[in-house]
Amino acid sequence: MKRLILMRHAKSSWGEPELSDHARPLNGRGKRSAEALGEWLKQRKLVPDQTLSSSSTRTRETFAKLELKGEVQWLDGLYHADPDDILRALRQATGQTVLLLGHNPGIAEFAQDIVEKAPDHPRFDDYPTGATLVAEFDIDDWSLLETGTGHALDFVVPRDLIKE
Repeated sequence: MKRLILMRHAKSSWGEPELSDHARPLNGRGKRSAEALGEWLKQRKLVPDQTLSSSSTRTRETFAKLELKGEVQWLDGLYHADPDDILRALRQATGQTVLLLGHNPGIAEFAQDIVEKAPDHPRFDDYPTGATLVAEFDIDDWSLLETGTGHALDFVVPRDLIKE
């Protein structure tokens, strides 16, 4: 059995228009959201032993604010990856519980593709910043991962955790 934590980066800042998209940092709300998501994961004992993440500044900062431990691979190929790119990256994973941090629209499309049945949540389809899906797969090795086979265990967005 393998477990995936599929997370979109937290809310980023548009305050420095001269920065490239790849270099945009989190804004204040994004930092608070990432901290809340980290607490949520730890409370549920959903701590990854491997993280695959886009190399962007906002995904790096999201991971740092989660305050999780474990192996991290910063992958340029996950920056604005499409669902096929995400699937290829996950098939290379080695952890039991893997956190994958990425971007829309690819991560939202991948979330819809990977589960057999979508979680009952009004924000699942648009996968806002910080959206996090937890899914299990009845496989022994990530190389066997196929779309439509995940069992959604949980889904949360930061607004479920923080009332602003």
